[in-house]
Amino acid sequence: MTFGHPALLAVGLLVAAALAGAAVGVTRRRAAALASAGVAADGARRAGRGGRNGRGGRGMAAGIWLTIAGIAALGVAGAGPSVTVPVTHANGTVIIAMDVSGSMSATDVPPSRLSAAKTAAQAFIGAQPDSVAIGVIAFEQGGLEAAIPNTDHTVALAAVRRLITGGGTSLGSAILAALSAITQRTVTPGPNGGVPEIGYWPSATIVMFSDGQDGGAGALSSGSAGAGNSAAGNNDTAAAVAIANHAEVHIDTIGVGTAAGTTVDADGYHLFTSLDEATLKSIAQATGGAYHPASNASELNGIASSINLRLTVTHQPLPLAGAVIALALLFLAAGAVLTVTRTGRVV
Repeated sequence: MTFGHPALLAVGLLVAAALAGAAVGVTRRRAAALASAGVAADGARRAGRGGRNGRGGRGMAAGIWLTIAGIAALGVAGAGPSVTVPVTHANGTVIIAMDVSGSMSATDVPPSRLSAAKTAAQAFIGAQPDSVAIGVIAFEQGGLEAAIPNTDHTVALAAVRRLITGGGTSLGSAILAALSAITQRTVTPGPNGGVPEIGYWPSATIVMFSDGQDGGAGALSSGSAGAGNSAAGNNDTAAAVAIANHAEVHIDTIGVGTAAGTTVDADGYHLFTSLDEATLKSIAQATGGAYHPASNASELNGIASSINLRLTVTHQPLPLAGAVIALALLFLAAGAVLTVTRTGRVV
């Protein structure tokens, strides 16, 4: 416990101590006067306590001591007592990475993968406290920053509403764009795919909505839909994930789509597309994040509550003056009641 005004604490306790000393002195003088008047010591003690039916005595003494305790408590309250307690609250930066590639127009998650993802993303934004800065990245072949991280969540909501489908997918580019938004500088892999130093961002999280169709996923998930893509694409995604992991940025992935899949029209062609959970799980696991399936309305509705952001624990002072004042008033009131009922006097 700490005190904002220690001098007031000392004054209050000195006053209480002086009153206690005076009360003890009065009691002793009264007992001595009774003894000198020839009253037996035992009778003096009974008289000092008011006997069995005295109006002063024991009740009056109790009232005095309760009053002194109330004054002491007021001295403590005036000193501004407080204790330091840990307070856990959501704090940091969240980048929502939205896949807007052509495959997100598939309707296996009605009304479409992108529309369902936008609804879930808006619910997630609405559930976050003002202390969290939220940004939005739209990605297809590369990452496009739709809204920089901001504690004004209306900006992120508006950016999500504007998103439309078109183009291919590059999860690696999306991760790099999200890291650039977090650090406020361009993040690219080092020479030969090395991991650059971009600092440590343990309070930052990337929340990626995608069906997992990626040109760079093969290096993370053998046997996935991206396994047959180019080595350059594989390296891009693996390098981006390594950078995020080194910077302690978690990536939570939300798989929007179904394993059964469906076909979409792209430039006059009918292309089959299905959810690649293996790729999205690999990205999440490699960065300490979590994978969340979202193949139906029920799962999508639960996204906002299932994503757990990392919490920052801070220590804040908890004022105790109000509680101590309440205790002082209780003592003073009890002392006054005993004084009145035992002596018939207010003072």
